[in-house]
Amino acid sequence: QVQLGESGGGLVQAGGSLRLSCAASGRTFNDYNSAWFRQTPEKERELVAVIRWIDSRTYYTDSVKGRFTISREVGKNMLYLQMNKLKPEDTAVYYCAAGAPRSTNWPTTDIRDFSLWGQGTQVTVSS
Repeated sequence: QVQLGESGGGLVQAGGSLRLSCAASGRTFNDYNSAWFRQTPEKERELVAVIRWIDSRTYYTDSVKGRFTISREVGKNMLYLQMNKLKPEDTAVYYCAAGAPRSTNWPTTDIRDFSLWGQGTQVTVSS
């Protein structure tokens, strides 16, 4: 069984940067699609970015395009989210997630396609 754990959250001023990391333990998750989601008390959990297992193709929600970058390090079983030009509206708990690919359709954006979740890390962006 794969377990995921996030790190790297914190408090940053608007315009700043943070890098989130997600470590997988138990077994490799390199054959899983992997993603970052975020959630605030006011909103449902939403997809931020996803990376496809077979070719590292990526997809981003519109609000983070050009500012965030999802990547992975296959040999180390790690997933990352580089967040630049942060805005107060990026404030949320960020979760890494992984799921076995169910089809060849892309992008995989349905939260139900992700069965493995980390515990979340808080990102707070001050104005």
